Amino acid sequence: MDPLLLGALVALSTIFVLFSGVSVAVGLLIVSAGFLMIFDGMRSLELMPEILFGKLDNFALLSIPMFIIMGSSIASTRAGADLYEALERWLTRVPGGLVISNLGACALFAAMSGSSPATCAAIGKMGIPEMRKRGYPDGVAAGSIAAGGTLGILIPPSVTMIVYGIATETSIGRLFLAGVIPGLLLVVLFMAWSLYSTWKSGDASLLTAGSYTWREKLEILPRVLPFLGIILGVLYAMYGGIATPSETAAVGALLCLIIAMVIYKLWAPSALWNVLRDSTKESVMILFIIAAAGVFSYMLSSLFITQAIAEWIGTLDVNRWVLMGTVNVFLLIAGFFLPPVAVILMAAPILLPIITTAGFDPIWFAVVLTINMEIGLISPPVGLNLYVINGIAPDISLKTILMGSLPFVACMVVAIVLLCLFPGLATWLPDAVMGPTF
Repeated sequence: MDPLLLGALVALSTIFVLFSGVSVAVGLLIVSAGFLMIFDGMRSLELMPEILFGKLDNFALLSIPMFIIMGSSIASTRAGADLYEALERWLTRVPGGLVISNLGACALFAAMSGSSPATCAAIGKMGIPEMRKRGYPDGVAAGSIAAGGTLGILIPPSVTMIVYGIATETSIGRLFLAGVIPGLLLVVLFMAWSLYSTWKSGDASLLTAGSYTWREKLEILPRVLPFLGIILGVLYAMYGGIATPSETAAVGALLCLIIAMVIYKLWAPSALWNVLRDSTKESVMILFIIAAAGVFSYMLSSLFITQAIAEWIGTLDVNRWVLMGTVNVFLLIAGFFLPPVAVILMAAPILLPIITTAGFDPIWFAVVLTINMEIGLISPPVGLNLYVINGIAPDISLKTILMGSLPFVACMVVAIVLLCLFPGLATWLPDAVMGPTF
C-alpha cells in the first residue's frame, strides 16, 4: 500500500480509537500494534516491549516527576491565595490593578506549578469572587483567569517543553528560555485586553481600588518570596551550568516540600501522602503516553509513513508560510480534542523534519506549538480550563466563560503572528544566554 494512503488510514484509525474513550496511551498502543501486525508481520510485535521501555530509558525524564512534585506541593497550600493577595496589595493603586493582579498571579503561580488547571483553581477561587464583587463583568473575571491559567505550559519550568525536548532531541534549557519572552508578551496582551474591556464597560471606578498600608504590603511577602526564590534558583542552577535539568528539578521539588511544611504547616502525613499520590498519578500518565508515543513513532517510521510525508511535503511548490499556516490549523484542531502532551508526542516527530526542511527554527516552533496548545485549553469541546472555572463559579454559565475567553484566544493568535514576524522573540534569549546554534 502507498505510504501516504497508509498514513491517512493510520490517522483515521487513531482518531476513531481515541474518541472511543480509551486513554491516549492505550489507544496509541492499540493502533501501533494493529498496523504493525497487519503490514509488518507478527514478528514486529516482539520489538514493542523493548521500544516501550527503551523510550523511558532517558535521564532527562526524571525532571518530569520532580517538576510535578514541585508544582503539586505548591498547589496543595495557600501559596496561590497569598500570591494573589500580595499582588493585590502592591498594585491596588495602579489603574486596573485588580485584573492586573489576577493575571500577574496566574503568570507567577503557573511558573511555580506548571499546571494550568491548578493555576485556574488556586487564583480563581480568590480572584473571580473579588472581581465580581467590585463590579467587573463576569466575562472578564472568568475569561482572564481561564486564559491566565494556560501560561503554565509556556512559562518555565514547563513540563510540555520538557516533553517536546525529549521527543525532538532539542535542548530543554533552550526551550525553557525560549518561552520567557513570549510568555511575558502574552501576559501583556492579556492585561491590555482586560483593561480595555473594563474601560469599555464605562465604569471608571473599576480601574482603581482601595489602599493598603506599608505594613500590610510587607507582611504578606515572607509567604511568597521563598517560592519565587526557588524558581529563580532552579533557573540559575540550570543556566549557570551548575546542574542538569533533572538535578535542579529534584532539588527544587525537595525545597518546595520543605517550604510547604515550614511556612504552611503541611505536616500531616495524609497531606504529604496526597501530594506524592497525585504527583505519582500525573507522572505515570505522562510517562506512559511518552512510552506509547515512542511505539507509535516506531510504527510510523517502520511503515515508511513519516519519510513519505516529509518527502511529499518537500515536493510541494508552496510558500513556507502557507505551509506553516496549515501546520498551525492542524495543531489548533488537534488541541481542541487532545491534551498538549499527547499532541506534542504524536505530532512533533512528524512535523519536525517538515518545519526544519522549510527553514524554520525548531526552538521557535516549540513556542508556536505551545501557544496553539494553550488555545486548546480554553476552547471547546474539551477546553479543560473552562470547566475548571465553571466548577469554581457555577453561577457563571459555560457560555459566558467561553465568550469571555474568546478575546484571549485572539490575543494568543496575535502572539503567534508577532512570533512569525519577529522570530527573535523566541530565539534571542536562548542565543544570548547559551550561545547561538550552528
